[in-house]
Amino acid sequence: MINIYRDFRPWLQLLIQRRRRFLVGSLLVWITLMAGLALLGLSGWFITASALTGIAFALGIPARLDVYVPGGGIRFFALVRTVARYVERLYNHNTVLTLLADLRYRVFGYLTGFDDARLRAERASDWLSRLTADIDTLDNFYLRILVPPVVALLSVLAVSLFVAIWLPSVALLMAITLGLLWLVVTFFAATWGFSQSYQQVVDQQLLRRLTVDQVQACAELISYQSSQWHRSLIARQEQQALSNQRSLGRRTALINCLVGAVSGLMVIGVLWLASVAFHQQWVTGPILVMAVLIALGANEAFIALPASFMKLGASYAAVRRLNKLTAGREPMGSPVTLPVGVGFAITAYQLSLTYAQSFVPALSDISFELPAGKRAVITGSSGAGKSSLASLLMGRLRATQGDIMIAGVHAWHLSPASRASKLAMLTQQVDLFDASLAENLRIASPDASDAMLHEVLKAVALSDWVSQLPDGLDTAVGERGQQLSGGQARRVALARLMLRDPSVVILDEPFAGLDAPTAQHVAFSLDLWLVNRSAIFFIHQIGSLDLLPRVEYHWHLDAGKLLEMDERST
Repeated sequence: MINIYRDFRPWLQLLIQRRRRFLVGSLLVWITLMAGLALLGLSGWFITASALTGIAFALGIPARLDVYVPGGGIRFFALVRTVARYVERLYNHNTVLTLLADLRYRVFGYLTGFDDARLRAERASDWLSRLTADIDTLDNFYLRILVPPVVALLSVLAVSLFVAIWLPSVALLMAITLGLLWLVVTFFAATWGFSQSYQQVVDQQLLRRLTVDQVQACAELISYQSSQWHRSLIARQEQQALSNQRSLGRRTALINCLVGAVSGLMVIGVLWLASVAFHQQWVTGPILVMAVLIALGANEAFIALPASFMKLGASYAAVRRLNKLTAGREPMGSPVTLPVGVGFAITAYQLSLTYAQSFVPALSDISFELPAGKRAVITGSSGAGKSSLASLLMGRLRATQGDIMIAGVHAWHLSPASRASKLAMLTQQVDLFDASLAENLRIASPDASDAMLHEVLKAVALSDWVSQLPDGLDTAVGERGQQLSGGQARRVALARLMLRDPSVVILDEPFAGLDAPTAQHVAFSLDLWLVNRSAIFFIHQIGSLDLLPRVEYHWHLDAGKLLEMDERST
């Protein structure tokens, strides 16, 4: 139990930050439940009192009944229950959605702190599951495990004290029975279903991974005639997950049956004790009916608890997976900032990089020096190590041996703010969000005006095209820029980069997917924009060198080793 609390504690701290909202939400749930019980009890009392008064009148017995006060009370509690239910659902769901947004923000912050090697160690689908499925699983923990049991316990106390005004023995029976029932549907249910619900998350994660692999590697599986074998793996995993889910469902159903049976027996006991009190003329008939109906309605506080606590193991499994993001996480570096300047010198000293579980180094004994404000080009075929070297320059990877210095500062030790403001990189993978063209551009400069956006779009030969669009800058680019062609998406990413004012610029294949006239236009714009900035171009084809004016240094990567052109030619 201590270990479970320790694992949940970092995520409970987020809840504490919004404790006022959860207290208000719990109060709304309690008011809704109490209003419902009051409506049920008062209605039973009023109907019974009205019937007995009518019988008395029929028998000629003088009787009196005030119909206005209980009638007004019934309308009041009905209105309170309806309004409180609506406000509670609206308020609590907004609170939970806000909390889930906080959780995703924290998890995404953890992911941004990882270097490229750590991110590549697991599949993209696994990282997506952390941001979506695991956090969504915590929804059950916050919305159904924390608030309802507290509300149920307070409701048991309030109902017992209210009934004790007329029937102390009945109140004691209700308090003991409902208290024991509360323990059963919380601690016992959580313990009994813990392993199954925990395994459910593991099964779903493995099934999701196998399904994604089947889709993404369909061509390879068919080529090696392994598609049917892989489908059988999915079928077995699906059957295992289904079997575990059925087991969990049976246990939940048994707990619900137990709650129903105990609640029914309690109502019978309440009816018997209240009948004895009525026979002894300690209470009237309407009070008897009211006590029985309140005991019957108290079951509402326990309806949702068994299914919620049976899934505590699922929430714990999700929390453990999320906690692994912080376990052994090495910071990107101490907060060292770069000095003020336009261009910075870049120096590499005997740089080597070997990825985990790899026997061959990606980079080996690389040394070079690029003076401040100068430009260099590094050529090399696919797999030569260009992307790894670019990640080292950006401080996204830490070298196995040697180091890279930018303006005398270790690239790995740069603070995130300094890295974001002083370094800029155009990667081969273009990241555009499902938003408008303007919103994607303003990621680089939130305060940029429309005129500034058109200026950078003109620099990448997109201004005329945007002007012809019906929505102009408000045109949606689609998820991952699917509404744009590959060349357009790449130029939008380049325009976004040009909205910034970095000192060091790394451009990985800036002319990929561009025709000759467009490439010439972009090259001319880059030439103007890169004045006094330190720049390194990574390109595959030697023919692209004609598009790179003022490049004074030319190196070539071959199998992880850096060679100068004159050295390579010999």
